[in-house]
Amino acid sequence: MIDANGWRMRLRRLLAVDDTWERMPPPGYLRRDALLAVVIWAVCALGLELVRSCGALDQGSVHVPWWHAQVAVASAALPLVLRRRYPLSTAVYLSAHMFTTGVLAPFVMIQFPMQVLYFFGLFGGMAWGRSRSAAVTTLGFIVVFMFGWLTWQFAVGAGVEGLNAKARHGIFPPVLANVTYSILVNIFYFGAAVLGGQLTWRNARQRAELAEQARALADQSEQLREHAVTAERLRIARELHDVVAHHVAVMGIQAGAARKVLARDPQAAAGALQQVEQSSREAVGEMRSLLGTLRGRGESESRGPEPGLGDLPRLLDDVRATGLPVSYAAHDDLGIGADGVPPAVALSLYRTVQEALANVRRHSTAGVASVVLRLGAAGKGHYAEVEVLDDGRPRTGTAGSGLGLLGMRERVTLHGGEVEVGPRALGGYRVRVRLPIKGVQG
Repeated sequence: MIDANGWRMRLRRLLAVDDTWERMPPPGYLRRDALLAVVIWAVCALGLELVRSCGALDQGSVHVPWWHAQVAVASAALPLVLRRRYPLSTAVYLSAHMFTTGVLAPFVMIQFPMQVLYFFGLFGGMAWGRSRSAAVTTLGFIVVFMFGWLTWQFAVGAGVEGLNAKARHGIFPPVLANVTYSILVNIFYFGAAVLGGQLTWRNARQRAELAEQARALADQSEQLREHAVTAERLRIARELHDVVAHHVAVMGIQAGAARKVLARDPQAAAGALQQVEQSSREAVGEMRSLLGTLRGRGESESRGPEPGLGDLPRLLDDVRATGLPVSYAAHDDLGIGADGVPPAVALSLYRTVQEALANVRRHSTAGVASVVLRLGAAGKGHYAEVEVLDDGRPRTGTAGSGLGLLGMRERVTLHGGEVEVGPRALGGYRVRVRLPIKGVQG
């Protein structure tokens, strides 16, 4: 069973008293409202004149001049142009108009055209009131006043004047029937105006929320699109850097070696130049693959398989061909092999090794390097890790742009992994990257 406080809270929620949203008139509303007010005025003026022509405004000795009725219609209809600009003021004005007309010309006030105008005023006050608490308070005062006025009329007998209390035409006494009927009609009339206006306001509130959500989704979609474009641009930039850095470094070293031995050992020079040719072709192939992505071609048309951990031995052979001895070791505690690592993780680790060895050739005095691949478990997760070590020191005058290390860290951040880059305590340099892998049983 719900107590008084429970009913009060339900009523407050129904009327949205605590809602701070304000319903604002749409653009260009004033012209439409002015046209609507004129149309309503014309229709109600015609209706009231038809009623007057039927003699409904003349009761006994009371005669209502035609212009009185038309002034009453015009003064009630034309202010409707402000029903959305000043909704509560319009509702109060038309309620006062209803009371004044009811006192001075009651047979005019009770006619259907006039009741339509008053209903518009009450309905608009509830539907367009800026503040819910002010709208509820204002309309509540109007309803209480109107029912007080109705009660007063019955109390002084004006509401049942002309009824023959002794004549009985049905199961109810005439006075009781008239009072009950009047109360029920007024309950329906004012209740429909208030609740209908509140329902209209609530529907507008829901539409505004949906529109706001649609705008938020559109903004979010635009942000996601921009983020996706930026992420793809950075990915392509990393790929371009890694591809160019590796192959150009190989070509530079082989070309230098060929130049040094060209005079005394043409066969060795030819081998070095052949390596330059092979590296250039590989670079052009990968560049075309990336350009195909930029032009929007399909995956099958523009891009071959991305390199992975299974391609590390071939990468190391290319590096060894430049004269840098590189050892390789793989530790697979998961038993999945290099091909069992997800392609995105495998590509990032491959590019890490590629960039690290390119840096060793270009910027280090190292005479030897090593690459270690580890697949294992840590805590509840699995990981794939590569570590590149060398025994050299930074070569003076060979500082790079830093884009390679930046791209490496971006890849690690993208996968939520760990990176360690820097000199070792006992000499040399270390690059270690560990990336989590998911969906692998081991």
